[in-house]
Order: sequence, then structure tokens, then C-alpha cells
Amino acid sequence: MNVVSLVGRPNTGKSALFNRIAKKRVAIVFDQPGVTRDRVTREVEVLGRKIMLVDTGGIAFDKRVTNDPLDNETRNQAALAVEDSAICIIVVDAREGITPLDAEVIKRVRESGVPCVIAANKCDNADDDWRAGEFERFGLKVFPTSAEHSRGIDSLLGDIVSKLPPAEENETKKRPLRVAVVGRPNAGKSSYINRLLKAPRVIVSEIAGTTRDAVEVPFSIGSGPEARHYMLVDTAGMKPHTKMSKTSVDNFSLFRTEEAIKEADVVLLLIDARMGPTMQDKRIAGKILEANRAAVILCQKWDLAQEDGVTETKALPALRQMMPFLNFAPVVFCSNKSGYNIRRTIEAIDRAAASAGEKLPTGILNRTLVSATKKTLSPMIKGKRLKIYYGLQVSTNPQTIRLFVNDPKLVTPAYLSFLEKNVRARFGLEGAPLRIFLKARSRKGQDNA
Repeated sequence: MNVVSLVGRPNTGKSALFNRIAKKRVAIVFDQPGVTRDRVTREVEVLGRKIMLVDTGGIAFDKRVTNDPLDNETRNQAALAVEDSAICIIVVDAREGITPLDAEVIKRVRESGVPCVIAANKCDNADDDWRAGEFERFGLKVFPTSAEHSRGIDSLLGDIVSKLPPAEENETKKRPLRVAVVGRPNAGKSSYINRLLKAPRVIVSEIAGTTRDAVEVPFSIGSGPEARHYMLVDTAGMKPHTKMSKTSVDNFSLFRTEEAIKEADVVLLLIDARMGPTMQDKRIAGKILEANRAAVILCQKWDLAQEDGVTETKALPALRQMMPFLNFAPVVFCSNKSGYNIRRTIEAIDRAAASAGEKLPTGILNRTLVSATKKTLSPMIKGKRLKIYYGLQVSTNPQTIRLFVNDPKLVTPAYLSFLEKNVRARFGLEGAPLRIFLKARSRKGQDNA
């Protein structure tokens, strides 16, 4: 897929333009230099062509511009985005005119050899368009635009699409598996992605809150028609509400993480193996359950836990006891530092995705239910007992089963859990949530039985 990157100095409106082209609030927009750090990507369709749109952090060669200790890392991410690009859009602030930093950014992008154009942003009305002419001195095509008011966007995109090389047709890339990587701040989310890809794809720092946006990272295993394609989504660490600042950046970071969970096919929950599940880990697990997403638990920093004498045979039962509501999720003990079991995490993701989408044959499902109810009768409630007539899988991802019964009020939570265990024992469904709903069968249906 062709990559189109937005680059420029801080606070020119790159993220606002990114969101306007994507037609969705994806990147954080905030009137403060240095908010965007990692590359933020989104697959979008522009004039019938699919592109991978990339937002980058503002390129600052002077720390006084953003006062961000991660300026070097942000600049490196922007440089990598340029290298990957088919075309670069250099975003400038038309109202401020040419600054030395604009000139330096344009010079470096041109030296890369990647085709580029200039989007003179913040031309909010026709009376501002003359300001864009100043940037023509660089010998590049200049488009007066306004991300805020959606001016000039169509002309810019029309030119971009005309410059794109022919699309690579590959059916396997149309629907990559979306995998959201979530956890507390400093749980090792970004380090995990970099270790898996064997490349510095996202910024890693000991500074809590380094990742702010939900950063999408395309990833493939194999080649050709048999290749497996993934979209890894690195998310901001989810802080307890009591430790969150009241800034818009924090609030929007939390919103994007929750949205990433809802959009994911599989969610990876990273926890610190030395600490075990904390209250915040359990809250994040609750978000996964609310969204009914397939899940895998990664116990990170396993090398350090082993040094403390912890073993998997001891850690796994303790983890299950502390997080019983996520017992369906497989657990992988791994280490970003040593690479231990990193490859196994992909196997666990694939299993969870397959389980979430598995079709449950109606005949086998009903034989499983009959066997379970014969083995253990439902409890009597006010002299009546639950009777299951038949079951039917009504959806996948999440797995949803509807049971037609005499009276839904006659089921207890414990018996519903018993039925779920029997279905899981028969079909596996490792990593997949399972919802069972009961519906009273009509009298007419009973008479026709």
C-alpha cells in the first residue's frame, strides 16, 4: 500500500490535516508543540485509491521549540516515515510565513529523494490564499489549505493521487488482523512491538506517558498469498483516574485507547510479571470484557521474575485466581529484553482470532448442551427447573449463543457458567469471549415441537 506522510515543524496543523483526510478524529489535536511523537497511521481511501496515511511529530532541531525530552526520538520517527513514503506532504503555517525551521525541514525532505508537495495550512478563507505563494520559492507545488475549514483538501489529494505509483493488488492485505496492545504506563507495550518487528518502530522511554496516540503499525509474516497480515496498535498507558492530569491530551489518549480496544480483533493485555495483576490491570481487563474482544495476556519482564525465583507453574494459578473473569484468555510469559517467547505471542494471537471467528455447528452444539444438562440438572427455583429446548450460534467475534428455554428466569449465574464451561470444553474457544443469552420459546413453538 502506498504511504503518504505528513511532515513539518511543530504546530503547523499536521494532525488536524491528518484527521480531515482520514475523516475521523484519529490523531490528537492540541494547541501545544510536541503533542504528537510517534508515527500515527491510518488506512484511508482517497479518490478510489487506498493509501496508508501517516502523521508525524513536529520536527524540531532546537529543544526550545517544544521543551520535549523526546525530541530526538520524535525526529527519528519522522525521518523513518519519510523513508517509507511514496509521497510526503510538508505542512507549513501560511499565517506565520517561512521560518528557518520550515526551510530546514523542506531541505532535508528534498534531500531524501522522496517526491513532496507543500500544504500551506491555515488559509482559512480565500483572502489568505496569497500567503501560500511565499512558499513557491522552494520550487515545489504549493496548495493553500485549511484543515479546520476543509479548504483546498480536494485539490491537494487530487495531486497526491495522480503521483502515486500503481497499486499492488493483494487480497490478503484487505483485512489485516487488528491487534491492540494495552496496559498500564511503562508496561512494555512499545518495547514489545519494537522487539517483535526487530525495528525501532515506536518510541521507547522510561518516561511514563511517552505514547500518547494509538499508533498503528502494519506487520506481516510470510510472503505472497500465504502471508498473514496484522495491524498492531500501540496505545497510551491507561492511568488510574486519580493519577490522570486534567489535560485534554490525557483525556483524548484514554479515549483513543478505549476506541482501539473496541476496534480490535484481539487485545493483548501486558502486565508486569514481577508485580502480578494490579487493580489498574483488572480495570483494563474490564474494558476488554465490556467490549467483548478476544484477548491474550502477556506476562512481561519474565527474565526479571525468574531471577526472583518465580516459575510458570506457580505464577499461572495465582494469575488465574486474581483474574478469574479473564480465564478464557491464554497467558504467555515473555521478555522483550531477551526475546523469550515473543514468537509464541503471535501464535496465541492467531489462536484467539481463530476462536473468536469459529463456526459452531448447530448439531454438535445441541448435543453438547444435552449432555451437560443430563450430567448436571439445573437447580429448582420455586418448584420449576430450567429446560433447554435448543441452542443456536447467532454471531461470531464475539461468540454469541442463544438458548431457547421454557423460562429465562430459571437460570442461575452458576449454571450459566457451567454451560459455558461445557461449550468451551467441546469447542476450545481459547482467547474468545462467549456470550450466552436465553430466550423463552413461544407457546406456539412448544405446541409444534
